Formats: sequence, structure tokens, C-alpha cells
Amino acid sequence: MRAYYFDNIPGDQRLAHDYVPSRPVSDEQLRGLGVKFWHIPVEGYEPKVDEIAAREGYKNRDTINVSKEGLGELYESKIKGFFEEHLHEDEEIRYILAGSGFFDVRETPSESWIRIAVDAGDLLVIPEGIYHRFTLDEQNNIKALRLFKDEPKWVPYNRGPDTEINSHRIGYLQSIGVGA
Repeated sequence: MRAYYFDNIPGDQRLAHDYVPSRPVSDEQLRGLGVKFWHIPVEGYEPKVDEIAAREGYKNRDTINVSKEGLGELYESKIKGFFEEHLHEDEEIRYILAGSGFFDVRETPSESWIRIAVDAGDLLVIPEGIYHRFTLDEQNNIKALRLFKDEPKWVPYNRGPDTEINSHRIGYLQSIGVGA
């Protein structure tokens, strides 16, 4: 996993979009935004992921294959939807089994995008209430184990006036020391 500031240059979202020179984001900065992460080698990953899942209260899981083959006719619409800026009312927990991609999280209060490049072995937890988005990279393939605290669900709330007053958004801002 590697985190850095997104360059905001228009173009293919699947490109790295890294400044030259790069503007890296430290592990401490990510933790300050509530982002949790581990690297667990894929070979023999189950015991370590199970240990983290038990400690963090993740009770359910499934696997998603984000690729043209895995999503079929839904591929283009799903990729477009994943890249819309949104939040969730639950953590977004992904362990990357194969492939690679990018999670972008919105830094608050600067409003800058931080791009997190993930590949096989990365376990990433995006906190509830943070604005974020996802895209594949140029490999166009990622297989991920999705973990959930309760029943598997993935409900995006696209950024807008209603999300600014969403209780999970307000709770997130308070958790990182921003807002009332």
C-alpha cells in the first residue's frame, strides 16, 4: 500500500495521478483520518484476517471480483458508480486477494484527495462517514474479500447537502477533531 496526494489532473482515473515529485502521505496522516491498514501476505492469510476480524467485530464476509469478466454487463456502470464521491454508514473493509486499484479518501478540512494504491495482501478499512471513491488501475482487475460488521451491505450516499448533515458524517468529523 502506498498513499499520496492525488494530482487532480484531468484524464483516465485508472492512472496513478501522482504529483512529480510525489507528495507522499504518512501512515500517521492516514491514521489521523481514521483509515486503518495492514499488509498480510495472501499465502496463508486466513488466520491473520480472522484475528483482525474478531478483534474489530467483523462478522460477515464475501468476495467481489471487479473486472469485466467478474461484473459482465454491469462493469461500466459499477466502475462509474464506485468513482462517484460518496460515504457509507458503515466501515468499508477490503482485503485484496489479487489485482490492484486505488481508494481515494477526502482529507478534511483541506478537501484534498489522498490516493491509496492497494494490491494483493493489503487490508484497508475506510471509516464510516468519510468521503471516498474507488477505481481500478490500468490492470482492470481486483479481487477483494469484503468484511462487514453485520449483514453484508454496501450502500453509497453520494456527496450532497444531505450527506453534510448525515449523522455518520458528523460523527466522523467529530472523531477526527473537525466540527462541533
